[in-house]
Amino acid sequence: MSTPVPIELSVPEPPYRHWRPAVVMVLIGSLITIVPIIATIPFLPPFGLLALLAWRLFRSNALPAWAAAPLGLFDDLVSGQPLGSAMLLWSLCLIALDVLDTRLVQRDFWQDWLIATAAVALCLALGRVFAGMLSAYVDGPLLIQTALSGLLFPAITRLCAWQYRRSAGR
Repeated sequence: MSTPVPIELSVPEPPYRHWRPAVVMVLIGSLITIVPIIATIPFLPPFGLLALLAWRLFRSNALPAWAAAPLGLFDDLVSGQPLGSAMLLWSLCLIALDVLDTRLVQRDFWQDWLIATAAVALCLALGRVFAGMLSAYVDGPLLIQTALSGLLFPAITRLCAWQYRRSAGR
């Protein structure tokens, strides 16, 4: 007579469990724009976009490409940008990152930093085109905002890594 083999029942992990910290960080990053800061030039970086890019570059499976559309809609509603501009630009960024992932076999942090800074610069420049008149002089402040975004990207990535380790229980 053979001994019965015990059957191990395991409950599958919900598929959205690893999305939660990424989505929450992007939403909180978008909500930072409603903090009342009085300034003569727009220097506040797009924290929602930085968090989205940091999560996508840090963990490529953290957010699917289609997640940029609802997150961008939330950012548009909160920040006051024309409806659909962040949806379009963030979706294009994630699609470009997907294409870049197929072309580059390996990336290091310096390349991620450069990719994120270029994506933020492109989104800010195209957001300027969507938002207002081209005759307004905002090139200098736009460069300051892009540089500040590029400088803050490592800190945002570190925050994403900390949040990932905290949510994974490591």
